[in-house]
Amino acid sequence: MRTHVVDHPLVAHKLTTLRDERTDSPTFRRLADELVTLLAYEATRDVRTELVDITTPVAATTGVRLSHPKPLVVPIIRAGLGMLDGMVRLLPTAEVGFLGMIRDEETLQAATYASRMPEDLSGRQVYVLDPMLATGGTLVAAIRDLIKRGADDVTAICLLAAPEGVELMERELAGAPVTVVTAALDERLNELGYIVPGLGDAGDRLYGTAG
Repeated sequence: MRTHVVDHPLVAHKLTTLRDERTDSPTFRRLADELVTLLAYEATRDVRTELVDITTPVAATTGVRLSHPKPLVVPIIRAGLGMLDGMVRLLPTAEVGFLGMIRDEETLQAATYASRMPEDLSGRQVYVLDPMLATGGTLVAAIRDLIKRGADDVTAICLLAAPEGVELMERELAGAPVTVVTAALDERLNELGYIVPGLGDAGDRLYGTAG
C-alpha cells in the first residue's frame, strides 16, 4: 500500500480552517469541497487514459481521454457525501456508487448497512471518499468489498489520516493495489478513536448533529 500526503500550501491553508472549531458548517462544506478537488488532482495522476485522434480548428492531432471502463467514485455515507461534488467536478464522466457503513463506537468495528455499486468491478479504477482515516476499520472493510468485486486499483481519498489507521490498512491490505491520498498524517488517535489534533467529527461538522 502507498500513502501520499499532499504537500501544498493551498492544501495546508484550507485544512487549517477546517480544523478550527470556530468554522461553521456552510464554510466547512465549501472548504472541504475545495480541498477534495485539490486532493483529487493528485489522486488521479495515474488515472487510465487512451489515445484519441481529433481535429482542432487548425490541424489534426492526437490527444488522450479517460479509458473504459470508466473510473468509479464511491463515497462512504454519510460524511463521504460531502466530498462527492469536489471529486466529480474533476472527473465528471466517472460513475458513482454508494456505500453505507457504520462504526460501532464501543468495538470500533465497521458494518455495511447499504450498498449501491456494480457487482462486477473487473478492470475498474475506484476512488473511495472518506474524510477521516482514523482506526482504519471502515476503509479496510470497504476496500475488501471493492477488491472482492474485481477492482484492481483502489485509491482512498481522506482529508486526514492517523498513523494507527494507516498501519492497520498496511497490515490488513498487504499486497493489495491500494493508495491513500490525504492532506495530513496527524499525531495519533485518542481513547475515543478520534484523530488528534484532527478536526472533530467530519459528518457532524458537514451536516450538523440532527438525528
